[in-house]
Amino acid sequence: MTDKHRLTILVADDTDTDRLILTSIVESEGHRVLSARDGIEAVDIFTRERPDLVLLDALMPRLDGFGAARKIKALAGEELVPIIFLTSLTDTESLVQCLDAGGDDFLSKPYNRVILQAKIKSFYRMRELHSTMLEQRNQIALHNEHFMQEQTVAKQVFDNIAHSGCLDANNVKYYLSSLAIFNGDIMLAAMRPSGSMMVLLGDFTGHGLPAAVGAMPLASVFYGMVPKGFAMTDILREMNSKLKTILPVGIFCCATMVDINFRKQEMRVWNGGLPECFIYRGDTLAYEPIVSRHLPLGVLSDKDFRDDCITFPMALGDRLYIWSDGIHEARNPEGDMFGEERLQAVFDHNTRPERLYDEILDRVQNFIGQGERNDDLSLIEILMAEPQHVNAVAAEAERRNQSTLAEWGMSFDIQPASFRMFDPLPLLLNILVEVPGLRGHSGTLYTIISELYSNALEHGILALDSSLKETQDGFTNYYQQRQERLNEVSTGFVRLHLHHCTTDEGGTLTIRVEDSGPGFTGAKSQVREEPGANRYGGRGVALVDKLCDAVRYLGEGNEVEAVFSWRNDE
Repeated sequence: MTDKHRLTILVADDTDTDRLILTSIVESEGHRVLSARDGIEAVDIFTRERPDLVLLDALMPRLDGFGAARKIKALAGEELVPIIFLTSLTDTESLVQCLDAGGDDFLSKPYNRVILQAKIKSFYRMRELHSTMLEQRNQIALHNEHFMQEQTVAKQVFDNIAHSGCLDANNVKYYLSSLAIFNGDIMLAAMRPSGSMMVLLGDFTGHGLPAAVGAMPLASVFYGMVPKGFAMTDILREMNSKLKTILPVGIFCCATMVDINFRKQEMRVWNGGLPECFIYRGDTLAYEPIVSRHLPLGVLSDKDFRDDCITFPMALGDRLYIWSDGIHEARNPEGDMFGEERLQAVFDHNTRPERLYDEILDRVQNFIGQGERNDDLSLIEILMAEPQHVNAVAAEAERRNQSTLAEWGMSFDIQPASFRMFDPLPLLLNILVEVPGLRGHSGTLYTIISELYSNALEHGILALDSSLKETQDGFTNYYQQRQERLNEVSTGFVRLHLHHCTTDEGGTLTIRVEDSGPGFTGAKSQVREEPGANRYGGRGVALVDKLCDAVRYLGEGNEVEAVFSWRNDE
């Protein structure tokens, strides 16, 4: 017998003859034997030696086998130490007493060598199986501990990215529960420079780390773009593009995003895959459902993605309710779902709008009772209120809108010494992005001003011929001439005029660029002309025309005026 299969077996019997017989049988199988004459001695030996198996006489002095078995089982703890009772008792009550004391089997006197050997082998296999099970359980517990640590770290990182934003505003109530450390549902809220509030409720497929993979970039895009004043459609497209790029097939985010304009008392909604949300009218106590009209974020390519939103007028006291499908799919102990009808019944029977949010949560939680939840529960209530009653950001934006500089202008000259080394675009953009509402259009403004400035410099000052760019070789020659003439130019100027004016909807920016050159012919025709696929020139002029509300060339083309307008809620 190998050492691996050699057991240490405790034999406890107050009869010397029986103890010797058992010792002989056990040792003949190659096992080590420990002997005890009574129950107290058996417990002491077990405490010191920790044997693998115990053969225990039921009736012994000082401490009988029943008492000894209970103490040994307590000392063994989770470890499986089989106890085989040695007994001449045959009545049912005595045998039950052996089992109640912790015995695993019986061996009747007189002892049968074959049966005893078979029982030892059987319990050895059982002990090995139990040991394997404990080892696997400990490994599972260790892996689970590591997994929980990873989720905790992911949660901490996510909380740093997806902070509460403006969810603590006076007009917002929200509830977010989770099935895991990291929630599959995500709530984001932030204020735009114009004073409007953007809120997003998302529901990722899965929970834990799979949800964290998408939630972090989603929150990063949201909190990176909303405070800068980007339009809701631009933010939606950026989030969809980011998720489409990084998420595997089958992982996506059902989401509802809203832009609440407190000054104009209106709301824009985009719903992609979440349950219909409700607008609850404070005066009539009627509700309007807003159903999902789009696929979730991260499903479609940018080309196929639809960003169209619906605009709703909102009176003071109106409320918007958004929830995840965890509300509909909440189950009671019998397995029934809460469902849409029960939720609509809460709205139908409500008579106090200020209590509706609490009523929804109470009804859902009472329905679930002690039952196990099978999804995250998320609910948001947003009240249409006066800006000063929302938060400090909305109040400050309203004050700024009322007292902002309504109309201003500036001129900026670039002289010959700066043509080659100085780019005026960064300086001008730094000024323009400080204007409320223009920050989100910085990319468009850069394109417009850079094209107009380049035309003035290259055609007006340097007198370059744009027809050179009709071919690939000419294109190269064009920029060689550009560099040579920049090095030689010593006279002339390019002057940029900016004129800003606010409107009820947003504002207009008039950009006028003039140069000291003689102008260039064909300017008016180039404005409308679409360049062919193989042409290298004329694209910038056509692009400016598309980006602006109006483009006007004055004189001989050495002065151009472009008008760009924007809305505060874009």
